[in-house]
Amino acid sequence: MAAAALGLSLASAGVSDTLAAGSGLAAYQGAWVLEGRDCADVYSSAGKGTSFKKPVDIFAPAFIVSGKRLRTPMATCSIKSVRPSGDRQLLLLDCANAVAGQEVKVYMTPQPDGALRRYYDAQDPTGTGYQRCSQ
Repeated sequence: MAAAALGLSLASAGVSDTLAAGSGLAAYQGAWVLEGRDCADVYSSAGKGTSFKKPVDIFAPAFIVSGKRLRTPMATCSIKSVRPSGDRQLLLLDCANAVAGQEVKVYMTPQPDGALRRYYDAQDPTGTGYQRCSQ
């Protein structure tokens, strides 16, 4: 139920500060939206950062990574770990929305052009592209 609410099929206790700044999460920091979508339709700049535009489109294929936290229009997740999984990275998330909490696995790969590719599972050959809206 929580995974479906994430809108990405995605999906900080015990996570060190080096995870966000170093090897694992540096390439993921910022606001992301499905390739081909307009960032201005989903996000607004609010003072020191980016937030989801009000009223929030709960179905928007978008997420924000800030430090060890990943937010979607419907859920907030703590990033528990990032580790290699073949040519991809596996992010283990602890997510919660207004109804439930759940551990979620997400397979992603940063692209050379600065975009991200998210995969539904380890066998997904193509994935879905996301473009960065801010950093």
